[in-house]
Amino acid sequence: IVTTTWPQRCLTGTEPVFQGCFVFKPSAKKKKKLQSLGETCLSRGRTATCQIISTIYLCTSCKVLQDELNRKILDSLLDFTRKCSSTRQHSDWASQMRASEIPTAALVLGVNVPDHDMTFQSLSELLQQSVTPHVASVQAKECGAMKHLMKRVLERLMDTAVDDDEEEETEQSGVQLHKSVHCSFSTLCDWYITKTKVGARSSPPVVIIFKDLEAFNPKVLQDFILICSRYIERLPLMFIFGIATSPSTIQHMLPHSVSSLLCIELFQSLSCTQHLATVIDKLILTHQFPFKLNGKVMQVLISIFLYHDFSVRNFIKGLQLALLEHFHSQPLSVLCCKKKEALLNLTQLSHGDLERIRQLPSFRRYVEKQESQEQVKLMTDDGHLKEECQKLIKGFHRYHKHYYPVLRCLHTLTSALPRYPLGKQIRELHLICLEKNVWENEDYQSAMKLLKMLAKDELIALLQRCAETLQSTKSKKMNKAAAQLEELLARFKQLDTATEMAPTVDDSVTSPIKNLQKKTDLFQLQKVAHHHHHHHHHLHCTLLEMNESRRSKKLSPFEVLRNEALEFVDSLVKSHLSPPESQTLHEVCYYSSSAVVRRHLNATPRTSIQAALSSPYYYLQNESLKTEDGTVSNAAPDICIAYKLHLECGRLINLYDWMEAYATVVSAAEGTDPDSDSYGKVDEVKHARFIRAVSELEFLGFIKSTRQKTDHVARLTWGGC
Repeated sequence: IVTTTWPQRCLTGTEPVFQGCFVFKPSAKKKKKLQSLGETCLSRGRTATCQIISTIYLCTSCKVLQDELNRKILDSLLDFTRKCSSTRQHSDWASQMRASEIPTAALVLGVNVPDHDMTFQSLSELLQQSVTPHVASVQAKECGAMKHLMKRVLERLMDTAVDDDEEEETEQSGVQLHKSVHCSFSTLCDWYITKTKVGARSSPPVVIIFKDLEAFNPKVLQDFILICSRYIERLPLMFIFGIATSPSTIQHMLPHSVSSLLCIELFQSLSCTQHLATVIDKLILTHQFPFKLNGKVMQVLISIFLYHDFSVRNFIKGLQLALLEHFHSQPLSVLCCKKKEALLNLTQLSHGDLERIRQLPSFRRYVEKQESQEQVKLMTDDGHLKEECQKLIKGFHRYHKHYYPVLRCLHTLTSALPRYPLGKQIRELHLICLEKNVWENEDYQSAMKLLKMLAKDELIALLQRCAETLQSTKSKKMNKAAAQLEELLARFKQLDTATEMAPTVDDSVTSPIKNLQKKTDLFQLQKVAHHHHHHHHHLHCTLLEMNESRRSKKLSPFEVLRNEALEFVDSLVKSHLSPPESQTLHEVCYYSSSAVVRRHLNATPRTSIQAALSSPYYYLQNESLKTEDGTVSNAAPDICIAYKLHLECGRLINLYDWMEAYATVVSAAEGTDPDSDSYGKVDEVKHARFIRAVSELEFLGFIKSTRQKTDHVARLTWGGC
């Protein structure tokens, strides 16, 4: 018997995590439990499937995509560091660059700050692999003062290069480091010399990465740069500034006397919207990715991205949340995997699971379309149901294998049109297709009319791209469609040859747009207006006649072929772009609870805190806190009592009255006799507990100190739960 344990942490981030499979041989005592293990097989299968999708499809694939997207800018940064390092090797270093000038790469990454960590991690790894082992990354939150910045830089630089036997020595020198800034850099220079002397021909640069430049204290940064410039001859320093806003940040933070010490080169990364478009296109809109989102859930995730943080990393986390929710709430999600695995898992489903399939709305619609005898068999015979479900699963996978290439073809054609009738991004077209039959959409019909107005060369180029998209798909049906499209393109070329051989034909026959322009020439319109200024209907009649003549005129060979090609594309759309809800068993793979995703991702912290302070029992599960009428028990935590009392006050709260009320409640909780002198009295312990509760409420933002009245605080929140 083999039981598997799966690491749980791979669902918390976008970094790749590898699964572990460990074998346990059960003892004789455990043999009785084998039956219960078999019963949980389905649950284990769901967990394993969920882990695989999250780890392999999301985490690892996203990391690979991110690296591909950042490849160009990372390569440019590596070249920059190599160039600066090689220049440093030459004897005429001082003549090529002023002694106090530090090479600095200003890396503009955009406002999607949560995604920056992944970029900096890749950059650090690449620098250490191919340029220098001496790389230190620092963040503003850990470098509030100069000594902290120095400490972080030295720790990270010397740890990357210090061997185990030198650790104690480094720690001892570390105590002295922070007494003097000059001493610290002198120590770093000495350490660098010892590191580069041992069999080293070159002097690798020392790279310091400032991840979030805008958040650094400008004074700390200025002082650090001034000190570094003094040591540039002894230490080949290099800076990389991570910038979220714009390069002008450097000028705003550093005066000219400091910025002139830097030799700055600008590097611009791809925009976060381009990153998201690539992730959706290469990762989500593929048949290899088994988990699917319906239109509303996809719209929620995209809206959060566009209106909140522009973070691709958070978009992936939202996708992981939807994945977890789907596998948790849908017992049949064990079939949400690759075709082979899905068919294998289908054979292992119990009678209860097959009953769940029978209850699916899409399956019930499928059964209703069958003959009465077949309906009975599907609803009663488990063996027959499994056989039929095998065909349905194969059909469902085939549907996706055809859906995405045709979607890309349609996007190729419509995104070339003015005003993008079906959206500029492929995700917009995908959302339209998820809602209803796209060919019934008015914008689709407008797009097909506009495609007939395209110039011949432009239309042929677009159809060629469509043929390549279909050809690249591993599907006989799509390859056959690509061959038909190639045949149409060959006929277009033959048409060109025939046109060259034939005598010149009037332009108006082959180009309706030119014809329209010719008929409505400005001079002619002016002429009509001058001669018939009181007969405006003459112009209207001219346009109507022109439209009628175009309709009645015999189509040219090009127009016939163009119509045939567009009708072929239209037939592909009608055959393969029906909404997924039309497919039987779509509930197995498609997650549709947009409200759950919105509730989790669009968090309302104030509401959650108020709920916890008002109803501590639901969070602490302590029976002594349970109350019938919704009031807070006098045994509740101090902050809950203080919060409940503050709700009874007005805008300004008298601290002494508040404390006395608190002491009375606490005395009742302690069981003190109401008639005794000590009842409700504020002793030192109660006073300290009250001060702590008030401080916590101030920290959470419910109150603030005020100068309007002595010994009063101002209340900040009103209403709520």
